[in-house]
Amino acid sequence: QVQVVESGGGLVQAGGSLRLSCVASVRTFSRYNMAWFRQAPGKEREFAAAITWTGGGALYYEDSVKDRFTISRDDDKNTVYLQMNSLKPEDTAVYYCAASGRKIGRSREDYDYWGQGTQVTVSS
Repeated sequence: QVQVVESGGGLVQAGGSLRLSCVASVRTFSRYNMAWFRQAPGKEREFAAAITWTGGGALYYEDSVKDRFTISRDDDKNTVYLQMNSLKPEDTAVYYCAASGRKIGRSREDYDYWGQGTQVTVSS
């Protein structure tokens, strides 16, 4: 069983930055594909960004966050990050970290392990 814990959310003004962190409790972290999803009030959970296992070397972004958000990983710390710059009020959501040892994708069904989420609120 893989446990995933997010941190780093908070309240920020539009145009500001936040860095989210996600720690996964698994020995073979480097073999896991990792992703960030987000869920705004009253909306479906949607894909934001993903990074392949260390040997894969690929990054994926949803169009609305591309060029503003950066996903990265530190396998020595079992951690994946989401650096969020130029934040907008529409980025307000609960951000979830997800892990998959099977595949990488943009669907919730591609991921087996989820954290509890961290709230990001962007004020205008």
